[in-house]
Amino acid sequence: MRRIFLPALVIGLSTVPVSAQSLVQEKLDMERAGFEKDTVMQDITYRDAARLDAYERIRAEAVKQAKTGGAAPDVAILEEIEQSDQRSFEEFDLTGDWECRTIKAGGLVPLVVYDWFRCKVSDDGAGWVLEKLTGSQRTKGRFFTDSDNRLIYLGSYFVSPDRPPSYGSGRDSDQVAYVFRDRDDGWRMEFPAPQRESVLDILEFRRLP
Repeated sequence: MRRIFLPALVIGLSTVPVSAQSLVQEKLDMERAGFEKDTVMQDITYRDAARLDAYERIRAEAVKQAKTGGAAPDVAILEEIEQSDQRSFEEFDLTGDWECRTIKAGGLVPLVVYDWFRCKVSDDGAGWVLEKLTGSQRTKGRFFTDSDNRLIYLGSYFVSPDRPPSYGSGRDSDQVAYVFRDRDDGWRMEFPAPQRESVLDILEFRRLP
């Protein structure tokens, strides 16, 4: 798998941090050093770095709320995600057409599992780019390698038929997620502390036949 550390933007369930150093501190240190190498730290906002730093705590709170107040069939879906293995992205190709569904955990409603919509991942020559193609709430963004079994997604929220703003346009549209491969041909994204409605958003993917 290519290492995807890119500055240009069109726009999980991990319990062990990849690094003991916070992403906020890492970004600050690299900023002071003048970003001698090209990494996701150049592009991620401090707010989004802080959201990833708090990922484990936010996820735990979201799952607690979801299991306490969610409907049994929806809780079963969440538990299946929790129990899934983390697999390597090595030799795994994200490009192609996918079905995707959003799961909102915690917040205004304890747990909501939405229907499946269509998403597409393309390779623009600089790396993988995701776009949600159907449904009123959309996302578009780019992936960066964090470790062998975890990616970082920086993207933008927008509502169809509007055009997606660039990542970094502000808290109303900026999105950040950890990305995990959990099946032979499936993966998911986890958005800690999204701007709207929930404590944790999960976007789950399965390959279209």
